[in-house]
Amino acid sequence: MKHTDTSPTPDSLPLAQAASAFAALGSEQRLVVLHTLVRAGPDGLAIGELGKRSGVTGSTLTHHMKILAQAGLVTQNRSGRSIICAAVAYDEIRSLTDFLLKECCADCPLPENDHG
Repeated sequence: MKHTDTSPTPDSLPLAQAASAFAALGSEQRLVVLHTLVRAGPDGLAIGELGKRSGVTGSTLTHHMKILAQAGLVTQNRSGRSIICAAVAYDEIRSLTDFLLKECCADCPLPENDHG
């Protein structure tokens, strides 16, 4: 039986948490929604405005927001008659990037950054 260690190390995201977040990001539409919310900043957007800006609307947007919220990447809060959506997991997103570089690519030399 294969054992998968999901316990956190000091500088690493737990494997189960990383898998959950990557699964939530495994849709082009969810990536667009998250990107739109990150660009909107900490105040977020009303769900109708999020739909307009992202091009994902109605029940499809509701479905994708539910998945992103379950992964802890976004929140939805009622404000009067509006639902405000916001990206909240900036540190988690950074941790996912670090996870890929440190855990998945640990034995591979990283290419030099020549984008400067």
